[in-house]
Amino acid sequence: MAANTSLLQFAPFTSTIESGFWHTFTKLKLEKLKLSEEDVPITGYYSNGDRVGLPTRLSVEHDAFERTHGEVPNNYYVAHGNLFNMNTIESFKDKDKKQLMLQFGQKIWDDISNGKALEDPSLLVRFLVLSFADLKKYNYVYWFAFPALSPEVPVTMETVTSLQQAWKPEPISELLKTFDAFKAENRKGTGFFLVKNNSGKISLESLAKFDTFYSNEDQVVLGICDPCTLDFNPGWPLRNFLILAAKLWSSKVSKVDILCLRDCFHEGRRTISHSLYLKGVDLPNLPDGNTMPRVLGWERNEHGKLAPRTVNLSRTMDPVKLTSSAVDLNLKLMRWRLMPNLDLEIMKGTKCLLLGAGTLGCNVARALLGWGYRHITLVDNGRVSYSNPVRQTLYMFEDSQDGGKKKAETAAEMLRRIFPGVNAKGVSFTIPMPGHAIGSESAAKEETLKAVNTLDELIKESDVVFLLLDSREARWLPTVMSLAHGKICINAALGFDTYMVMRHGYRSLKDSPPSAPPTLPKTCIAGNILGCYFCSDVVGPTNSLKDRTLDQQCTVSRPGTSMMASSLAVELLTGLLQHPLKGLAPACLLPPDEAEAIEIVPSTLGPIPHQIRGSLYHFTSVLPASMAFGQCPGCAEIVIKHFREEGFDFLLKVFNDSEYLEDLTGLSQLHKIAAEVDILELSDNEDA
Repeated sequence: MAANTSLLQFAPFTSTIESGFWHTFTKLKLEKLKLSEEDVPITGYYSNGDRVGLPTRLSVEHDAFERTHGEVPNNYYVAHGNLFNMNTIESFKDKDKKQLMLQFGQKIWDDISNGKALEDPSLLVRFLVLSFADLKKYNYVYWFAFPALSPEVPVTMETVTSLQQAWKPEPISELLKTFDAFKAENRKGTGFFLVKNNSGKISLESLAKFDTFYSNEDQVVLGICDPCTLDFNPGWPLRNFLILAAKLWSSKVSKVDILCLRDCFHEGRRTISHSLYLKGVDLPNLPDGNTMPRVLGWERNEHGKLAPRTVNLSRTMDPVKLTSSAVDLNLKLMRWRLMPNLDLEIMKGTKCLLLGAGTLGCNVARALLGWGYRHITLVDNGRVSYSNPVRQTLYMFEDSQDGGKKKAETAAEMLRRIFPGVNAKGVSFTIPMPGHAIGSESAAKEETLKAVNTLDELIKESDVVFLLLDSREARWLPTVMSLAHGKICINAALGFDTYMVMRHGYRSLKDSPPSAPPTLPKTCIAGNILGCYFCSDVVGPTNSLKDRTLDQQCTVSRPGTSMMASSLAVELLTGLLQHPLKGLAPACLLPPDEAEAIEIVPSTLGPIPHQIRGSLYHFTSVLPASMAFGQCPGCAEIVIKHFREEGFDFLLKVFNDSEYLEDLTGLSQLHKIAAEVDILELSDNEDA
C-alpha cells in the first residue's frame, strides 16, 4: 500500500425485519409452502436517506413476498433476496452455509460477467435469509447474509471527505436536480450511476453507457446511493460495484472517484451536502478476470458473533397488535425521514376529551387516530338521526333506525372497530348551561349536580379538552373547568362558510392567577395570557336555544368547513404538544414565515397560532391572536376563583340567573358606562 493511501472499509448491512413480515410468512407457510424447503424470492430495500446515527439498514416488510420494482418508496432501493426456511432446527443447523454463500456470490458474478448488472444494477445487491419457524410458539430463528465479492488485496484510496468539502455549492445543487431527473427516466437500478462534473456542470448516466459517457480527459466518478451514515465509510453495496468496475472497465481506467450520495431531510429541508466523496480509489485487482473472487457477508448477531438471531413474536402475532404496529409505522416514517425530534409517545399517552360527537366531534376523533392518539372519550346527549351519517363520519345508516342509537357510545364503538387498539369510550349526558334555569326542585338539582360532577371528573382525568358543541353557552362550563384544572383547551366552531379554531390561554395549577409573562418580543403573546372563546364578547353566555326555528336548530354549514376545522384543531393540539412549552407556547402576531424567524423556543412542527379563522367563500384564513380580557365571563380570575371556592352553589347562580356572570365580572357596569356615553353624545347632538 502506498504511503499516501489508506484502506477503504465498508459498513456492513444490518437486517431490519418488520413483525408483519413474519405474520405474512406464517400464513404463506401454512397455506402454500407447507413442508417445502424450496427457497422463496423476497424483496428488501435500503435507503440513502437515513438520519445520522442509524445503522446501514436493509429492511424487509410484510409485502416482501410480492413487492416489485415499481412499488419501492421514494429514496429507497431494491435488494433481491431469497428465503430458505427449514422444517426443523436440526436441518437449519446442518444447512451448508458456505455453499449457500458461494451460490449467491456466483449469481452476482454471472450478472456482472454477462452484462445483466449493467442493465439492472440492483442485481448487485442480493441477500438471503436462512430460517426456522416454530409456529406453535411463534419463535423464529433466522440468519441474514449479504453476499459481497471480495478481492484478495484490500481496496485503497487517497482521501475521503464530505461532498460539501469536495464540491462547491452550485454543483451540489445541480446534482440534486439532475439526480431527480435521472431517477424519473430510469426505473431500474437507480442506486448506481455514472457522474461527470465538467467545471460545475453535472451529468448523470446509467452504467450501460460507460463507453460513450466519458472521454479520455474526463475524471471517472462512480455514483452510488449510499445507505451508510458514518462520516468516513461507505455502505456495503459499494463492494460489488467496485468488482463490476474492475471486471468490465479496468482496461480503460484503474483509479476512480466515488460519490456516495446521501439524500435526507434535516430540520424539514432536503440536503445532500453530507454525502461522501472518495478520491483516488484504486479498482480491485482481479488477477484472473474469469475466476470469481471469494464471497463473504454472513451477518453478525446482536452479540457481535457470526451466529443466527432469534425473535419471539407470540405477543405480537395477534391481528390487533399488528394493526397497532402498522399505525405506528406510518408515524415513525415521519420521524425517520423528516422530523427526527417528533415525539410520538406524547400523543400516544395524551387523554383527549371530546365534548360533542356531531360533525366536528366525529372528524376530530378520526384525525386524532391518524396522529396516533390512543385515549379518546366522547360526550354527547343526542341520538343518531337519519341526516347524520352523511356528514358525521362515525355513524352508519343502521345507527339512525328505531329512534337512533346514542351518539357518544356509538361513536366510541366505531372508533374501536376502525382501530381496536384505541381506548375509546362514550358518555351520554347534557352539559348544564348558563341561562338554562334549573329551578328549585330537588330532582332537577340532583340531576344537574350529577352532570356537573361527571363533567368535572372527565376533565380532571383528561389532558386535553375539545369544545365541539352546538351552542355558545354549552362551552362555558368546560371552559371554566379546563382552566381551573390546568388542562389544554381546544375550541372549534362553524358558521355557514366560515370556521374558527383556537386554543384557550393555558394556566397550570401553579399559575393561577397567571404569573408575569416571560420576556418575549412585542409581536408575541405568552401562552398563559391568551384569550379564550368568550374574551371577544362583552355579554355573558345566555340561552341561545330558546325560540329557534328549524334552520336555527341544526348546524347549517358547507360540508367542508367541519373537515377543515376538525383537522386544524387536531394539528393545533399536536403542534402544541410538540412545543417544549406545551400549553404555554407563545402565539405570534406576525405571518407564519416571519413568526418562525423570531420564535423564542423552536417547535418541531412550526409556530403555534392562537386562532385560525377561515372562510370558504374567499378560500382564505387568518391567524389572529389576542390577550385575555380581564372581565371575560369565561376565564376572568374572579370567575375561576368563585368556581373553586363555591363550586356547585356558584354554578346554580349562573344557571338560574342570566345576568349573574355579567354582574360578577363587571360587564354590567361596562354596559352602563357605554350607555351613558351614548346618551351624552346624543345630548350634544341635540344641543347643536
